[in-house]
Amino acid sequence: MHSNRLAQQIQFVLEIDRLKQILRQTLLTDGSRRENSAEHSWHIAIMAIVLAEYAPEGTDLLQAIQMLLIHDLVEIDAGDTFCYDVQSNHSKVEREQAAAERLFGLLPLDQGAALRALWDEFEAQTTPTARFAAALDRIQPVLHNQQTQGGTWQQHGITRDRVMQRVAPVQFGAPDLWAFIQTIIDDSVAAGYLAR
Repeated sequence: MHSNRLAQQIQFVLEIDRLKQILRQTLLTDGSRRENSAEHSWHIAIMAIVLAEYAPEGTDLLQAIQMLLIHDLVEIDAGDTFCYDVQSNHSKVEREQAAAERLFGLLPLDQGAALRALWDEFEAQTTPTARFAAALDRIQPVLHNQQTQGGTWQQHGITRDRVMQRVAPVQFGAPDLWAFIQTIIDDSVAAGYLAR
């Protein structure tokens, strides 16, 4: 019994290594290359620990960290969908749902169901925990774009309005960080990193 369970767990562990191959649009803060989705997930999980004091009441920090570590695993099958790519975002939900079925289905039933429930909660963003996790997921690329003098914003001609729309979940997921993120965006516009 245990050997089959362990075999499934190891299969999953090896499969998720593929997340390191999924490149995001976001550049590393030194601008040297694009980050991969595994690096992104690690970074925002650490952000949850460091910024825990800004989490809204009712946030379960451990659950938020777990969500952040697994939220992008579906990109192994679905790929990273650039948040400002309207065309690719049309099929994103279907592609990611299918990926979640396959990937979490590799695990023993109890673990697969538990991780899938966390992933679904993150996607729904209806709990304080999921909203906090989603807020951090939106904040991190803004910080990277500021540090790279507009990085991906410049490459793709992204405007302030589009970034404000993208970071809107911060207002509810980490309200104490909303003024901070607005200042970063305003400063980025003033510096010419982000188009009006």
